[in-house]
Amino acid sequence: MTKEYSLNHTREQISALDNELLALLAKRRDLSLDVARSKEVDIRPIRDTQREKELLTRLVKQGREQGLDAHYVLSLYQSIIEDSVLNQQAYLQGRANPALQKQQYTIAYLGARGSYSYLAATRYCERRQVTMQDLGCKSFDEIVQAVESGHADYGFLPIENTSSGSINEVYDVLQHTSLSIVGETTIEVGHCLLAHPGARLSQIKTVYAHPQPISQCSRFLSHHPELKLEYCSSSAEAMEQVFASNEMTVAAIGSAEGGALYQLEAVEKELANQKINQSRFIVVARKAIAVPEQLPAKCTLIMATGQKPGALVEALLVLKAHNLNMSKLESRPIPGTPWEEMFYLDLDANLSNESMQKALKELERITRFIKVLGCYPCETVNPTQLSNSQLMIEPTTSRTAELNDGNNDNDSSIQTSHRRWSLTQKPQLTQITHGQLAIGNGQFGAIAQLKLTTDSQDIAQQAKQLKEAGFQAVLLTGIQHVQHVSPLLDEVKRALHQFDLSCVFEIEYETELKQAVGHADILLISGKQMHHKPLLQQIGSLHIPVILERNTMASVDEFLASAETILSCGNQQVILCESGIRTFNDAVKPALDLAALVQIKAMSHLPIIINTSYAYEPLNETGIVIAAKQLRADGVILPFMPEMGNVDEQISLHRQCLSELYHKHRLV
Repeated sequence: MTKEYSLNHTREQISALDNELLALLAKRRDLSLDVARSKEVDIRPIRDTQREKELLTRLVKQGREQGLDAHYVLSLYQSIIEDSVLNQQAYLQGRANPALQKQQYTIAYLGARGSYSYLAATRYCERRQVTMQDLGCKSFDEIVQAVESGHADYGFLPIENTSSGSINEVYDVLQHTSLSIVGETTIEVGHCLLAHPGARLSQIKTVYAHPQPISQCSRFLSHHPELKLEYCSSSAEAMEQVFASNEMTVAAIGSAEGGALYQLEAVEKELANQKINQSRFIVVARKAIAVPEQLPAKCTLIMATGQKPGALVEALLVLKAHNLNMSKLESRPIPGTPWEEMFYLDLDANLSNESMQKALKELERITRFIKVLGCYPCETVNPTQLSNSQLMIEPTTSRTAELNDGNNDNDSSIQTSHRRWSLTQKPQLTQITHGQLAIGNGQFGAIAQLKLTTDSQDIAQQAKQLKEAGFQAVLLTGIQHVQHVSPLLDEVKRALHQFDLSCVFEIEYETELKQAVGHADILLISGKQMHHKPLLQQIGSLHIPVILERNTMASVDEFLASAETILSCGNQQVILCESGIRTFNDAVKPALDLAALVQIKAMSHLPIIINTSYAYEPLNETGIVIAAKQLRADGVILPFMPEMGNVDEQISLHRQCLSELYHKHRLV
């Protein structure tokens, strides 16, 4: 075998692997959109930085085991996560504004094809999978006029650069337009010296460039004073000048990607003063958009304060009072009014947010002029970072690796800090809400437990009474005993929703999960299934709240370990449920373990409720419910049992129990 054949064979193998990697990345991107669809339903934030950190930690560890550099793995997956976040945002933004969705948009931008504005617009449309009809313009005013007149759907305006700062001309244009900012995008600006193929730096005498790239590449140009500078209206015009000249002595400053459109090659690369050189563009349109609450949003305002000492400070204190973060403040002179300025502010907030609305009303009272230029999704994706210890290359047999892996059961005190259920991991108490039901972080929920029957009218008739008694949800058991259950579950859910009662279904057998998922607002996993890890992992992949009931023979550690299984698979909406444990005195009924309730509240941020259905008769439950509330329980499940007598009488008893909690014990 010749060396040349061996090299070609190796290259073919690499190419085949590259094709597989691209296919897998495309598949991963499609799956990330499935995640966005689920977040659209249950209104969850796009980013879960804690999960990202756990993911990166695991991938870095696995990469080290396969000989990959930790920083290489981290950088690679930070880019993948950024792509996933931006694609999910674009999907949800489109879903929130269906009337604005088209297959093709006309985009007005500065310059011609190949300019940085053109590249930014192209990438913006590609991410949204729409066709771009481009409309090159000679000035910022022309871009705005094209959109205002309806000749273009969107306009792209460069607003700032990490090297040269804000682009003041754009701020001045924004003062006098009725357009709204509906988006933003940031691109890497890789300035190159572009010339005809074969040209060398020593041959170049004249450089064409837009003023912004000239400013951003001032250090390189200062080292070559022999170069004559010719100013152009855009980078595209600069490249057109070089292309048309057919001379080896001229060059343009632009991107390698744009230069390829003009058959130009890079003589020199990385000309910018700063290694990280990015430009941020805003997208303007005739109509404002709605931004879903799951998306990180940004509001841009312009305002003019009064001419008195401390006027700007007074306005900024309003933002502080409402806990609004200002990410940018820019001032520009007001034409025709000497020594007065207009202030431009970027706030990290959604316009529909209550705090934002209150702040605007206060600012309207203390400013001479204020206007919202737009509310739009923020596309700045800050990469999730890992600590130095997580990036260190350590022997896989080290004590630290064992602890971080979570497989060492000999030191539970150290492990606790790494568990997702732990207060150390998440100091803020978790609160689970659905409709009128709120459990955790000071909120106490009341759930009625009923056995599912074939007559949905029974439950429909009781729903009004349950609502009036103080319940916010109904738990239905016994799905496995009902034939043709799917239509019945639909009817039951509609009946409960009519009275704002959340619908909870118990999963006592694995086969019930598929039937219940499409109908339940919340799932309850029976204590019998607490040790069923494959089932818990399925539950963990769902995006609806789940109540995990403790097995009557399980320890607190085993109970929390089962919760960890669900949390580790992604579902963070977990409620623990103490329903009683078996004692060794041959008691027929289990006994509620209130000591475990206290222990769990001291260790975990997860909400925990009690279920009296198996441990107490309805006549005797009021005292135990009050005791549990005093011990910081987050809710209660109370049973309705036909075998115990008239259901109406039981509802009356439960109403008295909840009434006592509400009025005498200040139930939240």
